[in-house]
Amino acid sequence: MGVHGTDRVQPVKWESTGEGGSSDEPFPSGVDPQEDALECRGLFLAPDEPAARDENVYVLRDGNDLKFRDVSVGAEKTLTELLTGAGGLTENAHKTLRQLIHFISDGPAEGFTSGAYREVTGTVFPSAIVWWESSGKTKKIVERLITWTGANPTTDQWKIYDTDGATVLATVTDSISYSGPFETSRTRTIA
Repeated sequence: MGVHGTDRVQPVKWESTGEGGSSDEPFPSGVDPQEDALECRGLFLAPDEPAARDENVYVLRDGNDLKFRDVSVGAEKTLTELLTGAGGLTENAHKTLRQLIHFISDGPAEGFTSGAYREVTGTVFPSAIVWWESSGKTKKIVERLITWTGANPTTDQWKIYDTDGATVLATVTDSISYSGPFETSRTRTIA
């Protein structure tokens, strides 16, 4: 005898091409675990206690949403709501996050549309490096502003822009101190 909930069983099936099956099979027949998918609106998951039955834990379809419920949460949650509670990020959504950590290296990459355009102001000592969505320069993605004292950058500021290309989402500013040509300290302000 197995542990509760670990006995493998198969429901009896009726398969008909008129109801969406791939063949007409006699009733009753067993489910093919490599081919068949059960059609139902929801599943109630039984508690651990023998002979106990309740409706506290279930999975169901509601329109085009999959909903889940358990006792700990105490309410139905869609898959989207569950993802949001865990950070809400799919792999593709993470690629397009407009957070400076994704850009500080050298501009936009995976997850952004090809054709981003970089513009550098200044020569040996650049004072601005701006990534635009395109060479039309209508929407900024990320901008780096550098203030120089002689050959040393004394302020290094990064700004990340929202999808409108104008609204600043975050700014990181480093104030840098030197002893001769060598950096001795850096104070970072995040706004």
